[in-house]
Amino acid sequence: MNLGSAAFEDHLAPTSPGGAEWELVLAASCADPGGSDLERMRRLLDPATLERPVEWEAVFRLADHHGTSGLLYRNLSRLREIVPASALASLRQGYERNVHKSLFLARELIRILDCLDALGIEVVPYKGIVLSEVYYGDMAMRRSGDIDLFVRKQDVRRIKIAVRELEYTLRVPIPEDAEEDYIASGYECTFDSPAGCNLLELQWALQPRFYAVDFDMDGLFERAVNAAIVGRRVKTPSSEDLLLVLSVHAAKHVWGRLIWLCDIAQIVKRGDLNWSWVQAHARTCGIERILHVTLLLANCLLATEIPAAIEELILEDRAARAFADEVALGVARGVSYEEQQISYFRLMMRLRERRADRWRFLTRLTFTPGPGEWDTVRLPKPLFPIYRLVRLARLASKFAGG
Repeated sequence: MNLGSAAFEDHLAPTSPGGAEWELVLAASCADPGGSDLERMRRLLDPATLERPVEWEAVFRLADHHGTSGLLYRNLSRLREIVPASALASLRQGYERNVHKSLFLARELIRILDCLDALGIEVVPYKGIVLSEVYYGDMAMRRSGDIDLFVRKQDVRRIKIAVRELEYTLRVPIPEDAEEDYIASGYECTFDSPAGCNLLELQWALQPRFYAVDFDMDGLFERAVNAAIVGRRVKTPSSEDLLLVLSVHAAKHVWGRLIWLCDIAQIVKRGDLNWSWVQAHARTCGIERILHVTLLLANCLLATEIPAAIEELILEDRAARAFADEVALGVARGVSYEEQQISYFRLMMRLRERRADRWRFLTRLTFTPGPGEWDTVRLPKPLFPIYRLVRLARLASKFAGG
């Protein structure tokens, strides 16, 4: 059911501070547009209904920022009789560049998987070309910049050694005596290669520990499903797991790019999700509000129908509806959030529905050390607990200065 009608029409009416350009990008952010979507785009491009000509450079900038240039190209190509040839040519060039980048990333992914398979190390690729191939039917439809792998925490050291043979090196070296603490408190490490920076990311948790979202990573591996990328079988998260993973990722960045909601829309449109499991697992992890806000935003900005199985719960979640209202306006206006400011951390706390999770977030944020603390002062292993005080001092200094 589309909640943009009935109870939600007034509450979550899409805003358009960006004008016709923003409306066009929104309209063209559907991977499978129907007749009404195409008609909306046609109307937005009709000179008879425009107060001023479309500023195509502004459209390109918006689509680039929101990661939807591929969708814009695909959808506007269906209206080439009313879209300037120069605009389509520019979009086509961007799409073709992404095709080449996607083929390169697919080759690298297969190299990495073959290497790890030979060592008996299981990993689960997600996002990037895998998500694009599985949910959009085209690995170049989304712009992909790197390879994201979920890994088991106990395999991180072995994978680091293995990918070194493929010329992947850690972006930020981790002191050997701090590695155990880094893995315990962190969630990812990033690798460069001769072909580019930040090309490979290993993730053993969804977010840094202080976000207090303790997702069942072992269960994610057990529930992983098969997919094919350029003929190579890979494991990727189940649709239910991926929906929660991407919702948490989008929330961390305050849903600032449309492509994250497009991904949610593509998952929801599959229609075969176990919504009872999704809701129950979200409740267990304390991310119900995050899930509800994500689905509300997909409905508000992309007209993605909210499944009947979860509609009543969302109707009752007034806090999620108010939050989605606020975020939708911010996305339309291009509001950005600095992730190291106290206002951002307050916002993250508001997103959690349980007081216990807000408290865990605050205490972990305050006392969980990381690379910043290790770079500030090097302590011998027996004195590592003192890093908590270093963390507290650095936070106090940062917030006092802000």
